[in-house]
Amino acid sequence: LWNEIRNSKLGYKFRRQHAIDSFIVDFVCIEKKIVIELDGEIHDLQKKEDQNRTVVLNEFGFDVIRFKNEEVLHSLHEVLNKIKDKLNSPSPVERGQGGEVKYPFELTTMPGWAGSSWYWFRYMDPHNDNAFCDANIQQYWKEVDLYMGGSEHATGHLLYARFWCKALRDLGFVNAEEPFKKLINQGHIQGMSKFVYRINGTNQFVSQSKKSNYETTALHVDISFVDGDKLDIEKFKNWRDDFKNAEFILEEDGSYLCGTEVEKMSKSKYNVVNPDEIVSNYGADTLRLYEMFLGPLELSKPWNVQGIDGVYKFLRRFWNLFHDKQGNFSVTDEEATAEELKILHKTLKKVAHDIENFSFNTTVSEFMICANQLSSLACKKRNILEPLCIALAPYAPHITEELWSLLGHSSSIFHAQFPKHDDKYLTQSSFEYPISVYGKVRSKMTFPVDTAKEIIEKAVLESETIQKWTEGKTPKKIIVVPNKIVNVVV
Repeated sequence: LWNEIRNSKLGYKFRRQHAIDSFIVDFVCIEKKIVIELDGEIHDLQKKEDQNRTVVLNEFGFDVIRFKNEEVLHSLHEVLNKIKDKLNSPSPVERGQGGEVKYPFELTTMPGWAGSSWYWFRYMDPHNDNAFCDANIQQYWKEVDLYMGGSEHATGHLLYARFWCKALRDLGFVNAEEPFKKLINQGHIQGMSKFVYRINGTNQFVSQSKKSNYETTALHVDISFVDGDKLDIEKFKNWRDDFKNAEFILEEDGSYLCGTEVEKMSKSKYNVVNPDEIVSNYGADTLRLYEMFLGPLELSKPWNVQGIDGVYKFLRRFWNLFHDKQGNFSVTDEEATAEELKILHKTLKKVAHDIENFSFNTTVSEFMICANQLSSLACKKRNILEPLCIALAPYAPHITEELWSLLGHSSSIFHAQFPKHDDKYLTQSSFEYPISVYGKVRSKMTFPVDTAKEIIEKAVLESETIQKWTEGKTPKKIIVVPNKIVNVVV
């Protein structure tokens, strides 16, 4: 049927597997407001659901035509004639409230893209009544620095925006050749879809490990009915009328195991995670950090709540840096040690680099490492924690805003100057060399980083520990790899 109606073969454009509200319809002609649905055997078991679906589609102004698979397979000519008759009759949008034929809608007016394809120029000069943007103001602001959008924008808004920008330039209204300096296509947060397996021609469902013994059809099931891979059968049976009398072939332990697949998060796949539940259980900052922690910005990542607890623990550890074991706010004005300053400025350097490169996931990892190191040092010093708090603020604004207030500030943390790292705190003055004898590390010795090899060799040979392992023998060779290792060959 699709081969007979696609590419406007009947005079009107049809779309296949098109979303209308929460439904995915088989075929739809938007212009004539006609939906075509094909019903296989399964629809004999869900007539009430199909009726409800038709009612909703009618409320959206669509006429619904239904054909059985057998009609299409054996009487395609008759099916096409019925579709043609419907196309040639006035559509719902061409009729009045009483069904009388009105003038048809004009469908070739200026598209909505026109307004959204040059708005940034108007943003530069919104109150100008003589031109949409003054030339001097354009010269000041120039192009948009960053355009961030999904990959679907490449053939939508991004394409139109570039076209309009070039057209406006050719007409002499703007100076920019391209509208955007940098483009980033962020990846999707993918969902973990769950499936039940219905034995074909029945209302019986077989558990995932046993489905190979039957001919089955996989059906999406709401992820809220599934704990791990185990289906809550009662919730499933109460979900839809046609499932109330469903039967189940279970695992030996009496459970029903669902199948799993990583897909685009979508209502039609029943795999959408409600962020309100995450916020209620873990807080908004945890949700924000975890989304960034999932992986690189440009890649699609599967959503898996099993990893969210690690981010939640990090925020608790960060909070504890500012509090004692009794939960009392406890930050001192003591001078920071060289080790603490090194940890702070290493983190600040990494954060600044990653923000410029949109590598937010590695920034979160760096914050975790920093919090662990400062916790092990029991650091509660203001000149360490205060700049660290500012650096974390764009990622976890709520907890840092509260800590900022506890630190004695009356204005928002987002009015504070973002801290910069100082390389002098990252310079290493000494190095702890592992000393290897017979291929194994037997000792460690610390030397200034600029110590000559001869001095290191002499100190190693005089070491009581090394003399013990060499048993008084004169080493054949001592290999010193600067700021790496010392290897004693006996």
